[in-house]
Amino acid sequence: VPGAGVPGAYNPAQNQQQFQQPMPGLPGAHAGGMGPPPHAPAPGGARGGTADAIDARRGTAADGRCAGTYDAERGADGADDDECRTATDGAAAARSAADAAAAATATTVWRSADVARDAWDGVCGRCAAHGWANADDDASASAWDGADAPWAAGTGMGQMPPGAPMGAPAPAQGMGYPQAPGPYGQSMSFVEDFASLNLAPGGGPGGEPGMDPATFPRPGDDQPRPNMELSCDPKYMRLTCGVLPANPSLKTRFSMPIGCIVQPLCPGDEHVVKTAHFGSSGIVRCRRCRTYINPFVQFTDGGRRFRCNVCALPNEVPVDYFCTLDANGVRRDIAERPELNSGTVEFLASQEYMVRPPMPPAYFFVLDVSHTSVNSGFLKKTVETIRASLDALEKKSERTQIGFLTYDSTLHFYSLKANQSQPQMMVVAELDDPFCPMPDDLLVNLAESRTVIDAFLDMVCTSFAQTQNMESAMGPAIQAAFMAMSHVGGKLLVFQSCLPTLGSGRLVNRDDTRASTDATREHLLRGPVDGFFKKMSAECSRQQICIDLYSIAAPYSDLASMAVLCKYTGGELRHYPGFTLEKDGFKFEKELRNNLERFTAWEAVCRVRCSRGFRICAFNGHFFIRSMDLLALPATDGDKAYGVHIAHDEVVPSTNISYLQCALLYTSAEGERRIRVHTMAVPVVTDIAEMYRAVDGGAMGAFMARLGAERSLTVRLQDAREAVMSKLVATLREFKLLNTQASRAFNRLIYPESMKLLPLFMFAACKSSALRGHARDVPVDQRIASVFDFMSASTDDILKLLYPSMYALHSMPKESGTKDEYERVILPPRTVLAGERIDARGAYLVDDGRRLLLWLGKMLEPSFVSAVFGPQGPPSADVDCVLPADDANDVSKRVRAIIEDIRARASRARHLALTVVIQGHPSETQLFPYLVEDRGAANVDGASSYADFLVSVHRQVSA
Repeated sequence: VPGAGVPGAYNPAQNQQQFQQPMPGLPGAHAGGMGPPPHAPAPGGARGGTADAIDARRGTAADGRCAGTYDAERGADGADDDECRTATDGAAAARSAADAAAAATATTVWRSADVARDAWDGVCGRCAAHGWANADDDASASAWDGADAPWAAGTGMGQMPPGAPMGAPAPAQGMGYPQAPGPYGQSMSFVEDFASLNLAPGGGPGGEPGMDPATFPRPGDDQPRPNMELSCDPKYMRLTCGVLPANPSLKTRFSMPIGCIVQPLCPGDEHVVKTAHFGSSGIVRCRRCRTYINPFVQFTDGGRRFRCNVCALPNEVPVDYFCTLDANGVRRDIAERPELNSGTVEFLASQEYMVRPPMPPAYFFVLDVSHTSVNSGFLKKTVETIRASLDALEKKSERTQIGFLTYDSTLHFYSLKANQSQPQMMVVAELDDPFCPMPDDLLVNLAESRTVIDAFLDMVCTSFAQTQNMESAMGPAIQAAFMAMSHVGGKLLVFQSCLPTLGSGRLVNRDDTRASTDATREHLLRGPVDGFFKKMSAECSRQQICIDLYSIAAPYSDLASMAVLCKYTGGELRHYPGFTLEKDGFKFEKELRNNLERFTAWEAVCRVRCSRGFRICAFNGHFFIRSMDLLALPATDGDKAYGVHIAHDEVVPSTNISYLQCALLYTSAEGERRIRVHTMAVPVVTDIAEMYRAVDGGAMGAFMARLGAERSLTVRLQDAREAVMSKLVATLREFKLLNTQASRAFNRLIYPESMKLLPLFMFAACKSSALRGHARDVPVDQRIASVFDFMSASTDDILKLLYPSMYALHSMPKESGTKDEYERVILPPRTVLAGERIDARGAYLVDDGRRLLLWLGKMLEPSFVSAVFGPQGPPSADVDCVLPADDANDVSKRVRAIIEDIRARASRARHLALTVVIQGHPSETQLFPYLVEDRGAANVDGASSYADFLVSVHRQVSA
């Protein structure tokens, strides 16, 4: 190869180190008999100048992400949690006794996996008999309450074959369910059901090769484990483990959190989900547990009764819902009843589901008109985006209402009555006790007052174009907006450009306190400074007002204090630090328009029910908790997800199948009260081997990231990371004890195939901007934005944040960027996120689901640069790059097709701005946080490399 000996030259052999998507099975020798490694060790590609730069500056920069989270207000839940708290000392003592007994007979007991399981089951049975069954409930409840006790966590990555039907059993190899008679069959030999990873520093016994990073597990495209037949799609309800433990002692041994990521609405499904219609008797439900009728109820007595699948209570079938049964006991009209043949269905709610008549969609905009907002172009871009969205808002509903308020050091109200030719502005200077002049004229019908609203949008920018006012009365502005819209509820969109300085909710720069040497108080900077915003958000939630916050303040805006406005009202937080039109203008416009125009569920409440023997003990996300288990969501949409933690109830499960049902009651834009219901069946098992096989790696990884991010708001970052890792070590140690052959493995990390990606997800979570380093290593606003992002994002979005995709564009195959037979764009192979894979003669595109970063090596071929960027060359790193269209150039056409496809696959709530950085330029530091497998700066906690991390985990598991 010409120039192969020149430092920094491109080496074609480096392509052998790239991994395809999805990744093949874990390579390496193990008892499961898996095939040879698909990736042989390859010589490292030439690194050039970028290698030293990465080694010197790796991990020193971080990318900002918008986010949101929720510290659940437990309220009456405290009493519910106390019922499940029992002493753990007895369980620990019994476990120690069992360990001693096992050690005394190690040569006979642990040589057989069946004997080992029997021994453990006997110990667990004795624990349950002595009242120690609920020891794990205490730990799980403490986790969600912010206690210092270790909390449950876990992950895995089980996948079904492409195209497998919903409910079909997974392959027996690895984490698949055994294909044997019975609900879940008899477990295969657990002795042979494990995978291993060689972590030896050099040659092992018998000349075995040492550790090879090419064999490390890495994710491909995430594939959720299918739910059982007739259950809802996993995109709506996705369990961390596909089975539930039959008793608390089994859950304690498993060590992982048993939970579910719930996404009641998904983008684009508002016209896909079928609607069920009932007669005059109304929606059919269980009269005791209030579960909605679903495909798993059993009809008896010729169809006159149905037995509730959740509480087993027989219920009478209403006369107008009656239908005879066939010879198999199935209703003859089941094909015409979506509520009986689909796990996801919608019901039209009657008057009994309404506290008040359905309110119209309402949007109230609170605009910052201070000097910073005007001078940066933020105000102008906001006004232009609102104007562009008015037609869509009017089309969604003729009832849509809209209002405006502007603020700097005073509050400016606008009367927008339809009989006026121009808006009338009223100024209120009283900030300590703000009031609304003419409150009936502030929120008006959009269709009726469209002319006046357009006139207001025309004049607002010019009215404040010459302002020099640097003050911000954001707190009083929110109070006034609350008074203007409390009678109807709706969305309150706040646009803020600087730190609030006047009136209630004024803030000061707390960023200097990061220099404090008291490490035990570092988490206080990540919490609100006072209770004003929390109290205000609680009042807004009570009046069905959802708050969305768009902030551009830099360098410090105290998002930790203001973000509670979003998390308690179900809103979202967007942060654009140092806003400029060139860098953030298009991104801000796209995300604001999506917020205004997407399908929105108004006045919503959500509840998750489960069968006897289990209960919902805690939640995670953006909402306000009412009456122990009812989530108040003034406005929600398909881009928000919630975490649900499942624990055992006082009653032990008596069946081998349990059920979960999520019900979202909401008002549509047309004024219909509707109920979206998702139901799923979950097997209940008594064998811990079945639990290890049933782990859903993607869901568990996302669930663990949520828990770690939430915990970082109340404890030190180091404590949050250790809490995550303690459960990783505990579950792998338990698995190793269960496996007889694993105990004889030398320098090998032993794990079930379903959990092969567990260490990587936990490692990436600890290196994310939400958890990494000390309190001073990441700007506090950026860390808060990342935490809130984890708390509200879907499973797919979280996994993309944990381990982004990187594509080598300079060496992509010829078919990359073209379409296949299904009209889908073929993406290049993914490259490992490590500095040693970066070639100075390459171009690498990084996608984390929030932005796109294109890194150009200093020795990249000029022909590639000119083909992609044109004769003007690449732009600077402080703009959102728009690639010139040149369909005559094949390289340009393929690169643009790849970028467009990545953006199309991303969440509609985000616009992936394209940033171009060049090797050797200071902006190159933006790449380093994405190289998660590299070792970070020596003085940063948790900055080890992927290889060092695996070795550390192996040592703790073997200790």
